[in-house]
Parts: sequence; C-alpha cells; structure tokens
Amino acid sequence: MGTPAHAPTERPLPTDLFLAASGFPVGGLLAAVPPACRRGVDTAPPLRPDGDDAVLDFPEWRPRRPAARLVPTLSVLDEHPPGFRFELSACTSGAWSPWVGAASVGDVRFAPLPASAGALTSEIDEFVAGVPADAVRLRARLPAAGAAALTRAPWLVALSAWDGGVEAAGAGAGGAVRLAVPPRSQMDEDATIRMRICSPTSVAMVLEHYGRRVATAALAAEMLHAGLDRYGVWPAAIRAAGRHGIAGYVLRFPGWAAAAWCLAEGLPVIASVRYAAGELSGAAIAETSGHLLVLTGAAGDRILVNDPAAPGTAGVPRGYARDELLRAWLDRGGIGYVLFRPTTSPSARSPRP
Repeated sequence: MGTPAHAPTERPLPTDLFLAASGFPVGGLLAAVPPACRRGVDTAPPLRPDGDDAVLDFPEWRPRRPAARLVPTLSVLDEHPPGFRFELSACTSGAWSPWVGAASVGDVRFAPLPASAGALTSEIDEFVAGVPADAVRLRARLPAAGAAALTRAPWLVALSAWDGGVEAAGAGAGGAVRLAVPPRSQMDEDATIRMRICSPTSVAMVLEHYGRRVATAALAAEMLHAGLDRYGVWPAAIRAAGRHGIAGYVLRFPGWAAAAWCLAEGLPVIASVRYAAGELSGAAIAETSGHLLVLTGAAGDRILVNDPAAPGTAGVPRGYARDELLRAWLDRGGIGYVLFRPTTSPSARSPRP
C-alpha cells in the first residue's frame, strides 16, 4: 500500500506512461495523458512472425525511477480486435529476468509462459517487480490471423510504470469542474450479473459520454474474461472500448494532480477503489474489496462521481469527501482507466506543456 494521500512526502513521485502507436498523431495522443506522466510516443514496431503467432517487440523503456508495478494495455480501434498476451522482462542491477506472461485477453491460446520468474510476477493484468525494475522490455503476442487488424486500424500500446509512491499532500488541487457523464446503475441489470459488473457499467457510462451508447449487458459480455470468470480485467476494458471507437489506457495515478488534469481536459477517470465499512461516508455500498466508479468532477472538498453501485440511476451521481475517496483510491493502488475520443488526423492539437 502506498503512502497515504494525506501524508506529506518530500517530492512528487510520478508514474511514467510509455506509448507506442500506429495511425495516431503524436500530439493527439499526448494531449490525453497527464503532463507529469508523459514519456513520448514511440513508432509502432513491425510485426514479427513467431510460428503461428505474430509478435510486437517494443523498445527498452526506462522509467525515471525504478518501477514496482507495470500495467500494459492494447487499444485497437476496430470492431474485431485481436486477442493478445503481454509478455515482459525486467532489468535490475544490469541483469534481465526471464520473460513472464500475463493472462491472455480474448479467445486465444498461446504456448505456456511462466507467470513468475525470480522477483517478477504477473498478477493477471499487472506485472509486479519484487525488486523495482530499472528498465523493462515489453512484447505483445497475437495470433497471426488476428494480427491483420493492426494493419487496417489505428492502435495504441501503453505501459504504466509506477514506483509505488504518491504525490505530496494537496498537489494539484485544481478548480471546480463537472463533466456531464450519463449515469447508469449496475443494479438495473440481471440479478445474475449485477453485483459483478461495476467495470462494464463504468465503461458504458464513459462510452455514452463520448457519444457511443452501448447496452450495459452487451458490453459486460464483451469484457468478460471467460477463463477467469471476471468482468474487471483491466486490458479487457480497454480492448472493449476500442471496439466502439474509443481509445484508452490504464494508469496508476501517482496522485490527485493527474486526475484533476484529466477532468479539466474533459476526460472522466474510471477509478478502482477499495474501502472498509465507515471509510467512505455515504457510499453506495458500505464496503468493498474492489469496485470501479467514474470520477466526473470536483467541487470544494468533494469529488464528484458516478457510482454504478447506487440502487437506481437517480442515485448514481453523487459527491464523496475528497480525503476519504482519495484514501480509498490512491492508497489502494490508484488504478484508473482513461478513455478518450481519438484524433487520427495529422492536424491533432499539440499537448499543453
């Protein structure tokens, strides 16, 4: 668990977001990334054949501070995105680890790869470096037949590299902002799934915010990881959004400043929270070991959210005490999905410094 969001630290401890893309202008992509996290955009690597698979080998990426947790995602703007598996090797003290594989996303099967090697472990959708990594090598494995989607559609690979710290107290408090994200309640869905689909419901709200209305149950079916029987696998959420023309990435937010920047830029943040009974006043559910909701704005000492766990649509928009919500989010990992309407024109606006 990171340093409490309300406790002072000596300096901001950033997350790095590495990007590699095809079909997107650099300025348009960086304009969707908090400035403190930007590490540029690398040119898409060529597909490399490997038996029945095709592999994308990304360049060696070096975080500004050794990274303890690494989250990769693939966003393909195509109705039929390929399934894939991320594989990663980490360098510590000049020595590279063996390759470790994450859980496959989509209906695909690949030759087995260990989920752990030494201090590096894959926890479904995140790589954890027991000894923080000075550098990482990432590759994406796809079935050769499915890789055709990457030749016809824009795509983006992102890697969030986090050192485990959070920002200094009060950093980037930001002003008042409220985004008009259409509310939805997961409790309106079938009883067999309603308690499990906070992630699809949150993604559906943000898709509708961008003009892509998708039925919640249909999106949940797209996001379901059948092998794990889970609706909340992070790369699966980004893959599903891409099917509907909305790009995205997952970021371990280092603090409120990055989230406030996103909101000020019109980008809702789908935040993963966890809290015990009594830790989040007025919460839609009293306690949770893992829940996703949409950050929609801020007003005074409250953060505005769309909480899909509310018993009906009218109760979805609400405000939570800033210190309580940030503790439930940032102290418990700070994971957030950032979805954005992509610009594929070369005239995309340049990012603000």
